[in-house]
Amino acid sequence: MSINVTMKLAPELDPGFLPAALWNREYRKLVAAAGDRAVRLAVCLERANGTVSRFDTAILPEEESNDALNLRYVERIVKFLLWARGGWKVTIGGSAKIAAGLARLYSADGERAFDHKVMGRTIYDRDFTVESCAYDAAPAGKEISVKLGGHFDGCRIGFDLGGSDRKCAAVKDGETVHSEEVVWDPYFQKDINYHRAGIIDSLKRAAAKLPRIDAIGGSAAGVYVDNQPRIASLFRGIPEAEFATRVRPIFLEIAKEFPGVPFIVLNDGEVTALAGAVSLGENGLLGLAMGTSEAVGYVRPDGSLTDHLNELAFAPVDYRTGADAPRDEWSGDLGVGASYLSQQAVGRIAGKAGFDFPAGTPLPEQLKLVQKAMAEHDPRAAAVYRTIGSYLGYALAHYADFYELRHLLLLGRVSSGEGGSIILDTAREVLKQEFPELAIGFHIPDEQFKRHGQAVIAATLPELAK
Repeated sequence: MSINVTMKLAPELDPGFLPAALWNREYRKLVAAAGDRAVRLAVCLERANGTVSRFDTAILPEEESNDALNLRYVERIVKFLLWARGGWKVTIGGSAKIAAGLARLYSADGERAFDHKVMGRTIYDRDFTVESCAYDAAPAGKEISVKLGGHFDGCRIGFDLGGSDRKCAAVKDGETVHSEEVVWDPYFQKDINYHRAGIIDSLKRAAAKLPRIDAIGGSAAGVYVDNQPRIASLFRGIPEAEFATRVRPIFLEIAKEFPGVPFIVLNDGEVTALAGAVSLGENGLLGLAMGTSEAVGYVRPDGSLTDHLNELAFAPVDYRTGADAPRDEWSGDLGVGASYLSQQAVGRIAGKAGFDFPAGTPLPEQLKLVQKAMAEHDPRAAAVYRTIGSYLGYALAHYADFYELRHLLLLGRVSSGEGGSIILDTAREVLKQEFPELAIGFHIPDEQFKRHGQAVIAATLPELAK
């Protein structure tokens, strides 16, 4: 048995794209047609502190002819959930056969060895494992939600750490009294003291502008658990063997410079989403930045955050398996978000539109050339943006299976200028034609959003004790 998918708005420069949303929809039609013979399945992922995410679905009858299709469906769901939610233990309730297949794929020497390592020891300090149980014995969901952000009372410092500069702001009762950018070069520094000294310098310069310090909040790229970086490009110069002892404690050590002051550091995607929610006055919001990679954050409909990873750059959106399927250079997997919703996508498809960049042209420069062409109304550039817009529309439909998605805030260099409008218009058309049941508001940053700034919103993360 196979799945046949027809797109109404195929990406014009990449017609082989196989949208996860459409493939899953067709698979679920087959499951529905099986009626009572379908098998109920629970996918449960355990993270830190015993939190559990549960995703309930169903698979085709467990007959040999369906085994490959069933495993394909569940494995892609698991891969998405691992990077959207996170987890060191996967429990499959309802199918020992599926659990055994996943255990092989996600073993230390299996096809998903990368995920085994990262989701295990790298992020959660546990051995990654896949277990099986009866459906009725599957763990219940146990989520946490935290009200972070939007606290403007008191004297606060906020910082945002980027690859080329670090931003820091001092905020007093909601009024920004100090804001600055300092150029730095953290990526390949081998001495953690470079990072520590730079961050402390920015914080103390901001502190000098306030009568006291009530709270500190920060934003940085990477995966953070309990204020500790587990994956972070800012520290890529530190040897991997020293990461646990030198990088992980850096913000805990910096916090000691401000004893008794609440100190919170979050992934920059989460802070961006919070900034969007504050600026728009809307929740149920996904912030998606198309930059060097794909960065995502999510604010729940009640305005809270969770301990979910939301690292959708490594979550699959394209289910094709052929030689034309883009392979992520970091994870080794096919069809993940970063290949479609970032500068990587521009570099991958621009040649198909007729662009001929000199060998070795960096991705940011390729994007600039496409943007320049777009400003000159070059039809080749418009085709690139329409293709990315089609990717975005189908990706959002897939994301909506896992997020209560009411609003999208689109950011990042790929979405700037006239090209960004083409991306949004095309994505809207995909949703209109293929998924009319989805009502998602599209937003791009306005001046109000820009005034808040990433560092200012980071300052609002901690809630002061009453």
